[in-house]
Amino acid sequence: MNQYGFAFLGLTALIAFLVALLTFALLRFATAAKQARGKARRAGTETALLSAAFQDAVINLKAQERAMSDRAAASEQLNAQIVDSLTAGLVVVDKTGEIEIFNPAGRRMLEIATDPIGDDYRTVLLAAPALVSVIGECLASTQPIIRRSIEVTGTTRPSYFGVTVSPLTGTSRPGAAICLFSDLTGIMELEEQLRLKDALARLGELTAGIAHEFRNGLATIHGYGRLIDPQALPAQYQPYMEGIRQEAEALGKVVTNFLKFARPEQLTFAPVDLEQIARRAADDLQHELPMGTRVTVQGPFEVIQGDEVLLRQVFGNLVRNAVEACGPAGRVPNVMIHGSVSPTTGMCRVSVDDNGPGIPESARERVFQPFFTTRAHGTGLGLAIVQKVVVMHNGRVTVGASASGGASVQLSFPLPTT
Repeated sequence: MNQYGFAFLGLTALIAFLVALLTFALLRFATAAKQARGKARRAGTETALLSAAFQDAVINLKAQERAMSDRAAASEQLNAQIVDSLTAGLVVVDKTGEIEIFNPAGRRMLEIATDPIGDDYRTVLLAAPALVSVIGECLASTQPIIRRSIEVTGTTRPSYFGVTVSPLTGTSRPGAAICLFSDLTGIMELEEQLRLKDALARLGELTAGIAHEFRNGLATIHGYGRLIDPQALPAQYQPYMEGIRQEAEALGKVVTNFLKFARPEQLTFAPVDLEQIARRAADDLQHELPMGTRVTVQGPFEVIQGDEVLLRQVFGNLVRNAVEACGPAGRVPNVMIHGSVSPTTGMCRVSVDDNGPGIPESARERVFQPFFTTRAHGTGLGLAIVQKVVVMHNGRVTVGASASGGASVQLSFPLPTT
């Protein structure tokens, strides 16, 4: 083999080496590319998983936020329902006196028509200065006021409230106060009725025996006065005997009426129609009323549990008093008996109004006392007996002025419970 042969073999070997080296490099590159593609796929999968997890977290947070918002709205709605459903009055004022909450029950009790949120409580509660004073005291002292009783006179019907005022502590409203008040009028009236019943019972026990003995002696005087013939006396003494007889008869009527007042009554309760009782009492007096007297019965009445005889005596006394009051004033008596029914308070109210001179305001608290009278020939027992009978029926009686300027006697009777 010549030199050219050896050169060809060497060149072939070199070419084979280079081909092998290039093949190896290509294989390494292909392997590296494959590994790179695998890593890229794995990285993409991890990124997708991370993105999905992040989206799930965002969705969960939004759901929790919605749930918290719903709970907050439900809690706020529940609080509003609780405040609106309270039967007691609720007022919340801030430290400047601005009203933040005023529930419907409180507005009804104080006869406030519109929602006064944002107004000054001193302006809104003009009808209840005592309540203004209690709230102001709490705001100034930052000390709670527990169960204080106040009288509210600026409303249509005077009322008694039980009030508790406390400062709001640990809130975002420092210096604010919350006031709760309830209507104690019914309780106060019941206590007054019990005191009056007890006083009437004690008065009856104390005076019935004395009045009975007094009547016995008076009957003896009256009897002897009747046995003496005035014609047998000298002419100058005959008027004296007649005076003795008249005064004995008048005192006898007074003692009889007082015994009726002082003696414990045995009530016979049954369903009675107040309108029919009022009309019958007026009819029974027609024969003794002055000419031209008008007695009108109108308005809705109610059937109550009561003693018909005693209630007829009540209306008879009131009509008689009203007519007699018009006489000295020179007026033709016009008596109005008006009824009204209040399902809210559970009362039937009856007013007996006249067109007489009326009862002075200074005397209205005393007209129910035995023997107190504003008339020259009155016994002072008519209204005392009226009050006793009404109280025995668990009612109330007050005196005021009628629309015509005369007297107005208002009776209140509880409606029967079903």
